[in-house]
Amino acid sequence: MVKEKWFRIGTGIIMAFLIIYLGTKVSFIFTPLVIIIQTLFPPIVISGILYYLLRPIVNLLAKKMPRTLAIILVFVGIAGVMTAGVFVIGPELQRQYSLFMKNLPAYSKNIQEWVLTVMDKEWFQRFQENDYFSVEKITDYLQNNAKNMLQDAGTKIASTVGFVANIIMVLVLVPFVLFFILKDGKQAPTFLLKILPKKHQNEAVNILKDMDEALSAYIQGQMIVSFCVGLTAYIGYLIIGLDYSLVLGFVAMVTNVIPFIGPWIGTFPAVIVGLLHSPFQALLVIVVVVIVQQIDSNITSPLVMGKKLNIHPLTIIFVLLVAGKFGGLLGLIFAIPVYALLKVIVSHMYRYFRLD
Repeated sequence: MVKEKWFRIGTGIIMAFLIIYLGTKVSFIFTPLVIIIQTLFPPIVISGILYYLLRPIVNLLAKKMPRTLAIILVFVGIAGVMTAGVFVIGPELQRQYSLFMKNLPAYSKNIQEWVLTVMDKEWFQRFQENDYFSVEKITDYLQNNAKNMLQDAGTKIASTVGFVANIIMVLVLVPFVLFFILKDGKQAPTFLLKILPKKHQNEAVNILKDMDEALSAYIQGQMIVSFCVGLTAYIGYLIIGLDYSLVLGFVAMVTNVIPFIGPWIGTFPAVIVGLLHSPFQALLVIVVVVIVQQIDSNITSPLVMGKKLNIHPLTIIFVLLVAGKFGGLLGLIFAIPVYALLKVIVSHMYRYFRLD
């Protein structure tokens, strides 16, 4: 029985859980490792995403010149595009910011009038009479806790400074990490294969290849789809004359990275801006978003993403529900690519152990 494959697999799983359990008992040893992982995780993830986006371009240029020179040319091209973007998009952002500051008093007045209108409603007065809720109680609570709020504000300011410092560190590290990944990324599988027995190396190559293809398909496809969504939303907002259309289009592009719920998160700011103008403007915003999502669902996503990941929509919904519960926003963003990798590993696991 000891020589049976299932017994060895079960023993390995039990040993892995035992090591994890013992590790929790000597947390002082693993705490520095956790800190190191938390510090290196953002630049490595960002560099990995950029790696899959830039790798096709670098591979194409590397056919006609040394790979190092190809990477440098790509970096120079990115710097040029970003500089051009500042000069092209910067003035429009400045104009929209000035427009927002100019209209801010009117927006504040509209919100104040809306709040007063709601407070005059009969249903609000009855709700306010409830012992659990009243404006007076909220006011007393704010006054009694003003000191604690000020102390919390100081703590938040300090944490914000630390957050900004971390962002600066990430921005400095990412180009260096990305350069070496693009330059020596092909050597990583070779290093991993060396620790495996020779009879397992061919199957391991297939696993790594499928994982690489799954990540590449998702990251490249998702970025292209998100860009198309942001561009079409921006054009739609321009057509209906929505204020801050460029900023709101950018918000739609960024939030579209989150599957299913991301597009609706990006819709909320646009609807609010439309409501500040008029209810009809908000209705037009909803019409634009529906059209953009129809274009994305029926044209852009099928053409770009296709069926490369081969994941059923219902499975995606369940994965997002679980990931959102455990990991919050980051869980929603990374849920699908992580699931795709796990699917590749599990699908190859049986074949991998058959070789043993």
